[in-house]
Amino acid sequence: MIIQNSNTSAIPMTFLNQSEWVQRCSHDGEFKLASRHWEGGLILHMGEATRALHVQDDVVKEGPHPTTLNLEYTAAHDVWKKILANEPERFHNDLTAKRATDQELRFKGDHLMQAQYYGAVMRAIELLRREPVAYLNPLDSSAETVNGQIDAPMGRYIHLEIAGTNYRIYYEEAGTGIPLLLHHTAGCHSSQWRHLFELPEITSRFRLIAYDLPFHGKSLPPTSKEWWAEPYVLRGKLLRSLPLKLIEALHLHNPVFMGCSVGGLLALDLAHKHANQFCAVISVEGALNISGDVSDPNFGYLWHPQVSNEYKGRLMDGLMAPQSPITMRRETSFVYTCGWPPSFLGDLYYYGAEYNLTDCAHEIDTNEVGVHILSGEYDYSGSVELGKQAHDAIPGSTWAEMKGVGHFPMSENPQVFASYLLPILDRIDASVGS
Repeated sequence: MIIQNSNTSAIPMTFLNQSEWVQRCSHDGEFKLASRHWEGGLILHMGEATRALHVQDDVVKEGPHPTTLNLEYTAAHDVWKKILANEPERFHNDLTAKRATDQELRFKGDHLMQAQYYGAVMRAIELLRREPVAYLNPLDSSAETVNGQIDAPMGRYIHLEIAGTNYRIYYEEAGTGIPLLLHHTAGCHSSQWRHLFELPEITSRFRLIAYDLPFHGKSLPPTSKEWWAEPYVLRGKLLRSLPLKLIEALHLHNPVFMGCSVGGLLALDLAHKHANQFCAVISVEGALNISGDVSDPNFGYLWHPQVSNEYKGRLMDGLMAPQSPITMRRETSFVYTCGWPPSFLGDLYYYGAEYNLTDCAHEIDTNEVGVHILSGEYDYSGSVELGKQAHDAIPGSTWAEMKGVGHFPMSENPQVFASYLLPILDRIDASVGS
């Protein structure tokens, strides 16, 4: 690895030097896997200094790629100082997060190649940090379980008729008491909620029911449609119908609904349109509207024949907090890489195009249904600012910023999430029992 300009004073001494960086990239298992088959280069313009990396399959070389096959990122020295901090502040932990929130970081290069090797790019950035916080305190999963332990949830399938189509829906549940429906994020499935099932302070009072949307997880596509011959698009009518049908089929009385991301938007949507079906909703990473054009060509890389599902997983990592345990972050990303390729992009239709409560959120009656909103500090999609805006628009709602977590608090850092969730559940439990 070389610094092409001699002005090394532009790079803080706290950063790794060039020889350490190339050694880390050359011997790092994650980087080698992410850069497999890559014939290209990475150039970082950091103020007056430039660093360059040439990758030929799994061989790391010094300097830029000799042709135009380079991915270039340019920003001022002070911006890179924040990006390369051991514990980056919000929106500086990931290049996509930074570019999505301001114009201080610029990209030049082939967008398809960037999507194909974004995992390698971000791993190289991580390796340029001296001591990334996520690797200083990894979660010791061996302390959590013992050999032969059986986890709490039990899984089953239920057939639900929605708009003339029969869907075989997978759900798992644990606990007793107030029913609590759990809705996963876009392109994912119910395993995101697995940690809550193991908390007796919750399951002793709440019956947790986590389900998979059709085309997600264990909820297979319907057999009565040629679904493989048409685009997958998630629309609000189906999305709202599923929890309502579950309530009816499982004979749930006065349940709570909690969803994250697309599920967080759905929580507010249900509070607006079906308040009489729930005693409360909990909107995790919710908002009144998420601006985004799903027809933007950059969204197309989320389902592209030349881009693998690894891209989605790495993008989701950028939505999480660097303080979250690395094993939990990687588990969260892993689930995304396992999804049916069109599902994430198709779910974003509801998330970014159809859903909008901006003009009607004030109509939600919190005397009829409790509304609670939780926003992760590092989430640049359903941001803290958007969550607070939703809270301000819904009289009687509650809101809290969850420090040290991002877009997937229940799976990236369950302990922190529980510390914010439990007071809400205590409040719901008290109100239902009174």
